[in-house]
Amino acid sequence: MIGSLNGSVAGADGTSESLSSKQDRRILGVIRELSDVVLVGAGSVRAEGYVVPARAALAVVTSTGNLGGHRLHASATTSDRPVYILCPRSAVGRVEAVDGTNRATIVVVDDVDGLLRPAAIVDALHSRGLTRIVCEGGPVLAGRLFAADLVDELCLSTSPQIVLGSRALLESDQAVTSRFSLRQLLLDDQGATYARWERSRPTSS
Repeated sequence: MIGSLNGSVAGADGTSESLSSKQDRRILGVIRELSDVVLVGAGSVRAEGYVVPARAALAVVTSTGNLGGHRLHASATTSDRPVYILCPRSAVGRVEAVDGTNRATIVVVDDVDGLLRPAAIVDALHSRGLTRIVCEGGPVLAGRLFAADLVDELCLSTSPQIVLGSRALLESDQAVTSRFSLRQLLLDDQGATYARWERSRPTSS
């Protein structure tokens, strides 16, 4: 994930692209290579113009089936990795009606009042052998995974910018505190930092 100094998830152009850098994209590529699946919310797919990664599967989470503006079809000639669309049963018809999603596998996931349960999302991916999951956002999806204590590691790039008026990196309606330990920290010549944080959990006695 990438954010500004004040925790904004998007830069001046309204996307994370103006926060990113060559080094950040290189690190992102390595993280994707080490993962089984990239997990992302439908809002990010629409805003960021997601395409299917070259070496990892893509799992898109949507509560409503709204995938308007997606570019998943643009990856058909560059990636043969599978695409999964995770949604509640009530959204299946809308997903099926979206042009260009015929290559995707629709996965019905348990929901609570229309929102997919974080644990059910993870279980659905694990059941398909996708155990190394990297979540790239958006803020609500990532925030719900953190709130459910389902995140083992946070790889956070910080752009040396203050960006006002943008959404926060993580969003949640729950008051939750989780402690992480710093494992790696890199600094580039532009002042951006790249940190790898590991979840600190109490050891069992």
